[in-house]
Amino acid sequence: MGYREEIYAYGFRNPWRFSFDSVMRKLWVGDVGQDHIEEINIVQKGRNYGWNIMEGTLCYNPQTRCNSTGLELPVYEYNHTLGDAIIGGFVYHGSALPGLATEYVYGDYSSGKIWALAANGNNKILVNSNLIISSFGVDENNEPLICTFDGHIYKLKILTAP
Repeated sequence: MGYREEIYAYGFRNPWRFSFDSVMRKLWVGDVGQDHIEEINIVQKGRNYGWNIMEGTLCYNPQTRCNSTGLELPVYEYNHTLGDAIIGGFVYHGSALPGLATEYVYGDYSSGKIWALAANGNNKILVNSNLIISSFGVDENNEPLICTFDGHIYKLKILTAP
């Protein structure tokens, strides 16, 4: 096995919010990076997600030619030109935003951007806000909520051109 039974998964640097998608039965984690990469992982029992050997898909320690054998690489990552601290979200199962069905909605603390990641790996920007995002949630109808450090909770609404 290579891990202690009481540890579900390991190798995270700073997991900032996780959610369990009860429909698809997957555990999603936004893991805040160190110097270059923010990452999203789908967590499986007993797996090693690479920290502190890897930062996302980049070698961290050592900086080159690291051994990634046995490590789970992220399902998605972005570099610090887009934001500095991922805020993990949730898989959308509401009805008000049908274009987001089964996509993973997440954001970034420093940039205020909110994205949706599709199962095929396509990532799209939903909102380029000025919010300092701390967390995401859903209401009683599974519609997205955004928690921010200004003490407010916002509903996610996507506006489309007429």
